[in-house]
Amino acid sequence: MCDVVSRVAGDPSVPEANRRAFLKALGVTAAAGGIAAAGMGTARAERAPSSGRGVRGRTRLVLLGTAGGPTLTQSQRSGVSTAVAYGDRVYVVDLGLGAMLRLRQSSLTPQDGTASTFSRVRGIFFTHLHSDHVTDWPAVYATGPMNATGRPEGAPIQVWGPGDRGSLPPFRGRPGTEPAVYNLSQPTPGTAAMTAYLTQAWAADFNDRARDSGFPGPQSLFTVHDVPAPVPTPPSGVPPRISPFPVWQDGEVTVTATLVDHRPTAPAFGFRFDTPDGSIVVSGDTGVSENLVELAQGADYLVHEVIDPDWIDRLVATLPATIGEPLRAHLLESHTAIDRVGRDVAEPAGVRNLVLTHLVPAENPEGRWRQAARGYSGRLVVGRDLLELAVG
Repeated sequence: MCDVVSRVAGDPSVPEANRRAFLKALGVTAAAGGIAAAGMGTARAERAPSSGRGVRGRTRLVLLGTAGGPTLTQSQRSGVSTAVAYGDRVYVVDLGLGAMLRLRQSSLTPQDGTASTFSRVRGIFFTHLHSDHVTDWPAVYATGPMNATGRPEGAPIQVWGPGDRGSLPPFRGRPGTEPAVYNLSQPTPGTAAMTAYLTQAWAADFNDRARDSGFPGPQSLFTVHDVPAPVPTPPSGVPPRISPFPVWQDGEVTVTATLVDHRPTAPAFGFRFDTPDGSIVVSGDTGVSENLVELAQGADYLVHEVIDPDWIDRLVATLPATIGEPLRAHLLESHTAIDRVGRDVAEPAGVRNLVLTHLVPAENPEGRWRQAARGYSGRLVVGRDLLELAVG
């Protein structure tokens, strides 16, 4: 979503009045988006418990941030980030804006007054490299070693994310308006290369602290890997049909992944975490994906992104048809609409609980999101920051 939004907002062919209306629609409030919820279909659309912190259970799902997209509006939700805990082991998927603070506030961090935010984190996983999913990574990378009090020595945090795509996606704008390419020598860096650039960017800080106070540097805490995509990325960004593939085995925790459809961004991953207590799947950003349905088969929890098609209609209405209709098509192809996430993803996957996150727009009334229960026979939970759910 973010690449299209920025392109439309800066397109000189869009009249100024349309551009203002477009930007206003991006920050639509609950009142503007207040569409009454209809029947709940066959699913049990349950309201989350009023206090979700510190639920019992060896395996837990913790929503750190639940807002989707890079725009900052009136929502109190932090950027998208999801954690899976197995005992004292913590695995974090994506680091949207505010994720580090949410991790500090959650029950996953010892509340003993020490700088222990990363004392229990074993792995960090990036579904894709859009800014709203990695914005907190520079902060985590730069300050992590100073916020890992109580962590066992010699146990680095394993970081996994997409590798270098190798080619730019096709340009979909008007002929003659193709933008200049950023970082021409390496225009599509993967997770490892992105992190190497961070080391360069923060060199003054790292050198100062190393020479003045013996700061060990971020390499002492993080080991960064590019997830090897099982197949090459096609120019369209639409992944081929594949089976889930292994990423990491951390004792009793097994992490597998698949390619999801966040066209044209690729590779984009969904991740599954299996423990002796059950399984949690995190979709990342995606349209309806058969690969994801296979990855999520029989899972206890599917944490899935969702977008409101009525909000898309309001957004598109502010733009000329030549721009608005391609925007509509893109948003509906690369994200999953309310009426499809339960019926077309969670139900065929046979998941017990569908948890909605990456909510676009973040200010929608909760009743609107509950329409995702239609066509789904499991339990629906509308995510909120710091909500905890037990597995098993």
